[in-house]
Amino acid sequence: MKYYNTENVLPEKLITLIQEYIDGGYIYIPKKQETHKAWGEKSGTKSYLRKRNQTIFCRYQSGVSTPQLAKENYLSESSIRRIVSQEKRRASVRAQV
Repeated sequence: MKYYNTENVLPEKLITLIQEYIDGGYIYIPKKQETHKAWGEKSGTKSYLRKRNQTIFCRYQSGVSTPQLAKENYLSESSIRRIVSQEKRRASVRAQV
């Protein structure tokens, strides 16, 4: 989040109006809803995890054990079970569409 001096970015009339509500304080101005990105979209993390989870699910379906998948992906066995369960639900939703 960047901080701006209002004198450099806002008209004087608007600054005066804002000072009637907050004089010398900080104001957070959120991004417009249409420009807001969901968690992990900007960095690519969301996409990476989606692909990783699909790969885990495919390997699970082909017979690789939960302990082996956990070891290969540096995850706990419960995390692997959660991923498999989520991917099963996603697959069933895709099949219904």
